[in-house]
Amino acid sequence: MTRTLPTAADLALAAEVERLGLTATPHQFERWRAKRWLAPAAQWTDPATSALRPDIVHRAAWLAALSRPGRGISWIGWTFWAIDDTEQTAALLRQALIRTIQLPLRHAGITLAQIPHGDSDAAFETRQNLAERLLEGRRAIGRDLDGLLRTHAGTAGIALTESRTVSNPFDASLIRVGARLLAGGMADVSPEELTEAWRSVWTGPPEQLDRITAAHLAADHAGTDLHAISPLAHGLPGLVRALEQADARMLCEAVRACTKASSTLTKLLLERADAGMLTVLMDDVMWDQWVRAGGIAPVSRLGEAAITVSTVQYLLVPGWAEDLHRYQDRMDRLMAAPTTPAPDNRVR
Repeated sequence: MTRTLPTAADLALAAEVERLGLTATPHQFERWRAKRWLAPAAQWTDPATSALRPDIVHRAAWLAALSRPGRGISWIGWTFWAIDDTEQTAALLRQALIRTIQLPLRHAGITLAQIPHGDSDAAFETRQNLAERLLEGRRAIGRDLDGLLRTHAGTAGIALTESRTVSNPFDASLIRVGARLLAGGMADVSPEELTEAWRSVWTGPPEQLDRITAAHLAADHAGTDLHAISPLAHGLPGLVRALEQADARMLCEAVRACTKASSTLTKLLLERADAGMLTVLMDDVMWDQWVRAGGIAPVSRLGEAAITVSTVQYLLVPGWAEDLHRYQDRMDRLMAAPTTPAPDNRVR
């Protein structure tokens, strides 16, 4: 990037950021403007007073706090695009989500164009082979957040709420079926295979899984294919098409909600975690539907994948957005609750 001489506005904004105890340079402002994280300099001041707008100073301070030499700010940059919600930032957001959702393909050396359509034997076999390639070199996750918390709680003699679904959503049996779903969608995996995969790692009440199976059978008899309304109905190509066709405003809304929720969850777990708080969080369907399957979003490629998965669910799964907003309210109440003094009189 060609660097230009700092303007009076650059120097004024740098001085305001410094007054907040942070450091930001005109060269950083130039880079942040280029990435659309910071508004063009012409928009920095209030036309009536010529003073720097407080929201611009706040944004620059946040960017200064997040910036580290040699490291990007990952999905937090997406948050700024979603907040600004312009035609340009929505386009950048769409590109980032589509690029991220195709990461499994790129890691396996596969392009979207290589996934054949149709129900011929040759197309099916090709998709099955591509699914196997997706699994090559994948590191197994032996226990997810839920399992780790339960193990530590048990060691400390703390009883948490009972598990309602599977022992580990990243179990190899589920991931193997998931790879086939990504490549070919629901048409390539039979209902019996899906049920067997879930049953192999199910630790919730047995009757709950039986009710799910019965609901699918009843829908089949009524001529309704519940699998067809799944986000993975048409595999990864279908997810990409959904992101390509999503309304720009709705896309920004989804990312704002998902990044806010992940930020709140991370803050809760790092700063306020105790048995009572965990019990409240875990005693909700969103613990299994969101927290365990993408709620934790580190500032990294892994976190970008988590936010992308949450965004897809927000856009495509009926009722999921409403449940996330409800869970956000629950997390906000936990954040606002007074802390409990620790035995040594320190505040936790």
